[in-house]
Amino acid sequence: MWPNRLARDLQSEAKAEGLDPVARSNRRIKISHMRPVFEWNLGTRHLQLGKTTLIMGVLNVTPDSFSDGGLYVDPERAVEYALQLLNDGADIIDVGGESTRPGARTLADETVEKPGSAPAKKEEKRAVTEEEELKRVIPVIRGIKEKRPEAIISIDTYKADVAKSAVEAGAEIVNDVSGFRWDRQMIKTLASLRCGAILMHMRGRPEEWRKLPQLPDILVLVKRELRDWADAAIHGGIKREHLVLDPGFGFGKSFEGNYPLLKHFEEFHDLRYPLLVGVSRKSFVGRALARAGTDAAVEERGIGTVAMETALILKGAHIVRTHDVRAGAAAAKIADIVVN
Repeated sequence: MWPNRLARDLQSEAKAEGLDPVARSNRRIKISHMRPVFEWNLGTRHLQLGKTTLIMGVLNVTPDSFSDGGLYVDPERAVEYALQLLNDGADIIDVGGESTRPGARTLADETVEKPGSAPAKKEEKRAVTEEEELKRVIPVIRGIKEKRPEAIISIDTYKADVAKSAVEAGAEIVNDVSGFRWDRQMIKTLASLRCGAILMHMRGRPEEWRKLPQLPDILVLVKRELRDWADAAIHGGIKREHLVLDPGFGFGKSFEGNYPLLKHFEEFHDLRYPLLVGVSRKSFVGRALARAGTDAAVEERGIGTVAMETALILKGAHIVRTHDVRAGAAAAKIADIVVN
């Protein structure tokens, strides 16, 4: 039997729509398993999102990313790895030249007090400069396009000038973990580029995450801020059909804060945008796989990652950003049978 409150809700809705309670309940179940279909405008072409799950392969050309830092700093090796990801089933290659791992510095020109002789000395701490980021990513983007002209490349950056240069070099998507908020020129730049754009939710900055307070309802906050930031982007000139939203698993959320986003992910469809997810190898996956009080190490999170990615596809994710493309693509093929 239904709980009283649910029974009353069903009866009220059924009466309004001329349905009996059982039919209304079945309709709710059907709707909850549908994945909306979108046409994502990349400027140069359109991608259909929703009929099948797209796989975005991670290519970090950084020395310090949490999972694969230092593996692909050589441009030739990075291009070879990108080709491997494409052969493994990646639909998009996401090239990143700056790590946003927990604790990473993203505030340029900030100084901190350093203990020493009086008066105290100041040690300058900087994020990766624009020049350094461009040196890392542009040769890789050009190399991929030279080998595979049809490849779809995303640039993972929060700097407007890096985004512009990357698109000019062949990228068709800008993936901004800051939600277009850290660089005041990003929205204007994306509006002029007319490329695909991914707006991700992040609380604070990586160097601040350990100090962020717990929130009673992280789902409500993320949905509200994603809606507000997307509205700001559209008001700034970005067309709706260019946007994809990402709730930002792991970015400024506590271990416990990620699980409600996973459990209730289908609610993000209320925002009426295509949805991208990235849970690959993240620390909250390691926490969920903990044994004897010890979190699973990065290299032990592969199966748990695929399980979470599959769950998110079943709840309506359109794009999955992952390190293990072969496994993610295989899981997506099976999950898509259920979704469709």
